[in-house]
Amino acid sequence: MDNPNAHIGHTHPTRRSRAELEAIPGWGADLDRKDRPGVPMERTPRVHDGKHREQLEQQQRNIEVFVSPERPGLTPLFGTSVPPSGLSGLMRRFAYKLTENDIRHWLLLLLADRVNVIEGIGQDLGRGHLPNLLAEMGIKAEWQHNKAGLVRKAAIVAAIAGAGYYLLQRHDDRDAR
Repeated sequence: MDNPNAHIGHTHPTRRSRAELEAIPGWGADLDRKDRPGVPMERTPRVHDGKHREQLEQQQRNIEVFVSPERPGLTPLFGTSVPPSGLSGLMRRFAYKLTENDIRHWLLLLLADRVNVIEGIGQDLGRGHLPNLLAEMGIKAEWQHNKAGLVRKAAIVAAIAGAGYYLLQRHDDRDAR
């Protein structure tokens, strides 16, 4: 046997007829405009008449606002709900020294968000408020819509916690000797 794949038959794709294609829902959406079902609702965009809209008034800057090295100017409007602070603020400050095409920029911003969550929990505890972590993490919705994923996450957290407890106990046993 010269060809090990000789037993596999070759299939040649056949072209579907127009009647078969027209039976597919949504087929032909890129055909002539007169044949497209959405045409009566579609609007042609307005032609730019050369007039510019009013320039927005610059928002007052009373907190530190990070700007990209690629676009150093401050936009007229910016968010002020969560000013940078603590370790997460330091991480963001460093991330914005890097260009946006550097993966470290984005990874540092993601990590800073996670650190900010932990800082927020610490602030809540410092004020004497015990946060409801299960509700804030969406456990109820997760249970309703993704039970398998929630069980998997819980198993992973339990395994990590168990391994951490085991390692701490083992470390304490060594210190006791």
